[in-house]
Amino acid sequence: MSGSATRAPKITRRRVIGYSAATIACAAAGYEQTEPPRIRLGSGLPGDLFYDFGTALAAGSRYSPVIRIKAIPTTGSATNLQLLDRGSLEAALTLADTAAAVGTQALAIGRLYESYLHLAVPTDSGIQRISDLRGARVNIGVNGSGAAVTAERMLRSAGLEPGIDFGVDRRALAETLPAIRSGRVDALIWGDGIPTWGISSSPPVLRMLDLGERVQPMRDRFGYLYDRVPVPGSTYPGVSGFETIGAPVLLLVSRQASDDTVRALAELLLHDSHTLVPEHVRGFQFFDRRWLVNTGSIPLHPAAAAYYRSQHR
Repeated sequence: MSGSATRAPKITRRRVIGYSAATIACAAAGYEQTEPPRIRLGSGLPGDLFYDFGTALAAGSRYSPVIRIKAIPTTGSATNLQLLDRGSLEAALTLADTAAAVGTQALAIGRLYESYLHLAVPTDSGIQRISDLRGARVNIGVNGSGAAVTAERMLRSAGLEPGIDFGVDRRALAETLPAIRSGRVDALIWGDGIPTWGISSSPPVLRMLDLGERVQPMRDRFGYLYDRVPVPGSTYPGVSGFETIGAPVLLLVSRQASDDTVRALAELLLHDSHTLVPEHVRGFQFFDRRWLVNTGSIPLHPAAAAYYRSQHR
């Protein structure tokens, strides 16, 4: 499975105008003569939307006079939070529910797109509902991924304990399709955008289970307001529409990040949102500018909040 190609954004009059006066003044003070500071951004595994988004954000930063972003591949949200809090990253992508679950000292630049939890089984499987997973071999994602955190919460809310009521497999999604075809894995759970690259382009070998009824039990048990979201029919080959569990993705920075860095990241999100969402999920995944400031239990960085207020018209 491979991610979509990410194209560098074009330099346009709108892009130049979009930079704040503070950013331009910072460049005029002498930064144009040297390479801007490099920001290490924790993304995800190649092929998933975290990785694609991080790559696009890095490409967009080429035109910023203040920062350059280097997207660092990782296993996902929980790993990113650990690396961010110990200073190995300056910025990170994370699922909001993972950030709330594990805790972090980081601050948010903004809320991005929605991640959708998927539970799939082979089309000829006898598994029809979550309770049928008892005794099965279930891939819940690699250690360190936010989707694995959400998956375990979903299963526990249904009365299933990982490693006790069902066998746990921890493969990357790209490795799971061969395993499910060979019968080594009975079901797979992952979180990503829709459609997930590689699943939507594969022959119809999977059937999706509806997870909509799990949203309220998860809210009740874990205190996080998961979203109940519909997935339209034909999003995946041969799969009818279903409901599932959504959690937003956040862009975070360490508390040590400078205000100039924070403003530059906020500018990229606000003015380049149309270039940051990979082509294969456009129409399903998009930035709603009204949502940027809705970061839940993770506080918005004061410099980001001030920048968004300054751009509000």
